[in-house]
Amino acid sequence: MTERLIEVGGGLVELVDVMGDAVTVVNAARVSMGRHVTDLGDADRRLLRYLWEHEHTSPFRHVTLQFRIKAPVFVLRQWMKHQVGCAWNEISGRYVTFSEEAWSPDRWRAQSAKLKQGSEGPLDDVSALGAATLYEEAMANAFETYQRLLLIGVAKEQARMVLPLSLMSECYWTASLHAVIHFLKLRLDLHAQEEIRDFARAVEKLVRLDAGMAYILDIADI
Repeated sequence: MTERLIEVGGGLVELVDVMGDAVTVVNAARVSMGRHVTDLGDADRRLLRYLWEHEHTSPFRHVTLQFRIKAPVFVLRQWMKHQVGCAWNEISGRYVTFSEEAWSPDRWRAQSAKLKQGSEGPLDDVSALGAATLYEEAMANAFETYQRLLLIGVAKEQARMVLPLSLMSECYWTASLHAVIHFLKLRLDLHAQEEIRDFARAVEKLVRLDAGMAYILDIADI
């Protein structure tokens, strides 16, 4: 891990830029009284807690964070459901030829008997080995077919249709602090899929690099 980049499996989360900090939130709130501060004091920390606990959330939207994300398509499709206060731009298979890079699970999980959308515990060793073999064969076939379609002249925008949901993609995500907190609350929850929880933990660690931001995450119960 470098200062602003965390690797997540074969992907990554990088904090590219930040506009504002905890003082920005305080000043956005205090402007109604014609006041302005330059440093975060104890009274300002109490104000931040009051604002969050009483759902006065507009000041938290004045801080903006920009991330570069490399993740499998199935994770990004969950992530991109977060639209309010967010902007997204992703690499396009219409313009570039995708590299043969797919997400590889650390372990194979069994389908939950209670939750239609969830998993519970690892597969036994024999089943996990079979799953890994089938998966590797499917990935190799998908990428081989993709290359063959390109070689016979099929447009990239159509050839990409054979690529798997585990294809690694790259995007920029710019979001208000309020939107980031909302994302973390949902995607760090144990009901979220394990893979997106891993990426959410990386986002949290990067936001916490700033002490003021870390305090805000604490009062938001992240």
